[in-house]
Amino acid sequence: MLPLLRPLTRPLPLISLSTGSLLIAASLSSSTRTTHPQSLIMSSSSPTQSWPTRAYTPRHKQWPYTESDFTRIDSSPDGNFYSTPRFVTHIDDAAIATLKEYYAADLPRKGKILDFCSSWISHYPPDVEEAVARGELKVIGAGMNNAELSANKILVDGGYILQDLNQNPDLASTLWGKKLVSDSDFLDASTNVVSTDYLTKPLEVLRSLLAITRPSGTIHLVISNRCFPTKAVGRWLRVSEAERLEMIGDYLHFAGWEGIEIVELSGGKVEQGDQGQSGGLAGVMGWMGMSGRRDPLWVVRAVKGGGEDGKA
Repeated sequence: MLPLLRPLTRPLPLISLSTGSLLIAASLSSSTRTTHPQSLIMSSSSPTQSWPTRAYTPRHKQWPYTESDFTRIDSSPDGNFYSTPRFVTHIDDAAIATLKEYYAADLPRKGKILDFCSSWISHYPPDVEEAVARGELKVIGAGMNNAELSANKILVDGGYILQDLNQNPDLASTLWGKKLVSDSDFLDASTNVVSTDYLTKPLEVLRSLLAITRPSGTIHLVISNRCFPTKAVGRWLRVSEAERLEMIGDYLHFAGWEGIEIVELSGGKVEQGDQGQSGGLAGVMGWMGMSGRRDPLWVVRAVKGGGEDGKA
């Protein structure tokens, strides 16, 4: 039985897929950037922050999933579900701050980024926002709700598209058609925050992204254990957190991405090193008599291999 946990800011029943407790927000400082490590264990993403990182190892010779793995409790059109704007966040503030640290270390400052399954906020750090403001970096959004995307300030220059990826997983054709990518202007990176579990056609989506990513461009799929259970694919709800990460690795592997790694940004427990504006988050939670839990957070990331024109 899935343990129900409802962060109080959520307007709909997002649940945690593992044992947890009430969460308190904290702001963590952003770190400086470093280059993207592709095959390191316990790689350092910044001078002040390191995260356990391990290489994904392919487990299957053929695509192992069946149509039934991607059935959902609510199979009605996603356009209905996402028609109402939700100006909320779907991971807690401590997880968001950690994600900004990761992005500060790993996202480019020039070129073009696609934030797919995007919303009113993309959780990018200040120096990425500054690169956008200088015109050195463009961020394109792809999502389901016009009001949310139009409110996302990081998308002002890059633009956005409205697309139900479960109906039409071909992002490449849409971005080509809208002239948001071109032969001389491929994607340098793509990000997705806690939404991969809703994709019923992940292989097609990730192959499409590969086709419009430049060689050595990257993809960063951010995973937690929060979801709208009626819209998550069935297998996601049945398996463990560890298996979900391997499952995302499988998606990327069979889509043709390389150098796949699993990065643990937070195991879900508050550590003494989690510092807020006025001291340690662990101490604050202890003072409030709370259990010291925060949203767990991982990134499954990969790189596009070589090729003369950047097309898969």
